[in-house]
Amino acid sequence: MWDERYSEAEYVYGKKPNDFLAENYERIPQGKVLSLAEGEGRNAVFLALQNYDVTAVDASQVGLDKAQKLAAENQVKINTIQANLDDFEIEENAWDGIISIFCPMTESQRHVLHQKVIKGLKKDGVFLLEAYTPEQLQFATGGGQSTELMTTKESLERDFSGQLKVLKLHRIERRVVEGKYHTGMASVVQLIAVKA
Repeated sequence: MWDERYSEAEYVYGKKPNDFLAENYERIPQGKVLSLAEGEGRNAVFLALQNYDVTAVDASQVGLDKAQKLAAENQVKINTIQANLDDFEIEENAWDGIISIFCPMTESQRHVLHQKVIKGLKKDGVFLLEAYTPEQLQFATGGGQSTELMTTKESLERDFSGQLKVLKLHRIERRVVEGKYHTGMASVVQLIAVKA
C-alpha cells in the first residue's frame, strides 16, 4: 500500500514538517535523531536543516527514495533504512531523539516498539510523538478507518509511565494540513518525554 501511495509524483503528505515537531524540536538535544515511519522525508529533512544527524526508517523504499530526493533539494544529508518497524532493532543508548509522527500501528505492536524506544534513547534523550486518536474517525481527515491503528493518551501513559519523564501528554483537536491525505480538523494525541 505505502509503495503505491508514495509512487505519486507529488509529496502526498507535503514537504513541510509536522507542526508539533516544528514547534518542539528544540527540546531534542543536538545529535542523532531516529525518525520512525518517516515516509517521504519531510520531518527528517526539517531536522537535518536544524543540524541534527538524522536516520529515517520506513517500510517503503519508494518513500525513502523520495526522502533522499527531498534532502538533496534542501542540500542536506539524511540516512535511510528500509525496514518494517515490527522487525527493526533500535540500537540501545544510541539516540539523542526519536520521533514518531502519525505512525499507524496496533496497540500491541506499539507497545513493543515503545519498549525499544525507551532502550534506544541516551540519557536525557527525548521521544516526541503525534498520532491520531480513535475520535479522529468523526473528522475523517486522515489516519484511515481503523481505530485499532490509532493511539490513546491512556495507552501512552501505560507504555511510558515510570520509564520516561513525561513533559507533555495530551489529546487535542487541531487543524492538521499535511498534503492531501492529512487535511482538516483532527483529533490527535501529543507526547514529549525524556529519559531522565
